[in-house]
Amino acid sequence: MQRRVRPVLFVAAGLAAVGLLAGCSSGGTATPTATATKTVTAAPSSSSPSATTSTPAAATPTPAGGAGAGTAVCPASSLTGSIAAGSGGAAGSTYVHLVLRNTGSSTCTLQGWPGVSFVGETNGTQLGNAASEDRASAHPTVTLAAGQKAVAPLRITNAENYPSGQCDPISPDGLRVYPPGSKQSLFVAATEYTACRSTAVTVLNVQALVPEGQAAD
Repeated sequence: MQRRVRPVLFVAAGLAAVGLLAGCSSGGTATPTATATKTVTAAPSSSSPSATTSTPAAATPTPAGGAGAGTAVCPASSLTGSIAAGSGGAAGSTYVHLVLRNTGSSTCTLQGWPGVSFVGETNGTQLGNAASEDRASAHPTVTLAAGQKAVAPLRITNAENYPSGQCDPISPDGLRVYPPGSKQSLFVAATEYTACRSTAVTVLNVQALVPEGQAAD
């Protein structure tokens, strides 16, 4: 009886060993599952190109904005001024056109009201008040190629309209003109008018610059 028991124990031990081998075999099949997990986690990285492609789209407005801001404002050094006939005289005033011509080689722009005042005494002394601005006038951006002109209608009130003591009349040498936005000025000869030294009155009124041929007055 004892000799028969021993073979049974060996068989049980053998079965246990087979079970362990089976367990190892099933554990080996888990490895592809881990590999599949790695494949899944790689999916978000594949979305990175789509995020990258959004960057050029966001940057698109930048060159467009730069292209729109390419034309510079006309500097005073690239302009010459003159006086041209306007609509004539009315109600004690004379209407003329203050003309600014682009003498530079590059296209530039002007927009708004020039600063204008009479000067005299042969040394550039300002005579009286600077021109008031007609804010009801159109004020487009005027683009000037080389040689083109912008015009600002200018009303000059006759000094004779005022008592001599209120005006203190004087013959001017001309006009000092500041292009819109400029801190530099240019001189326009204009000796045929009468200015007032006194700041009690204002004899000049200027409209905004418009393209040549489009001035209302």
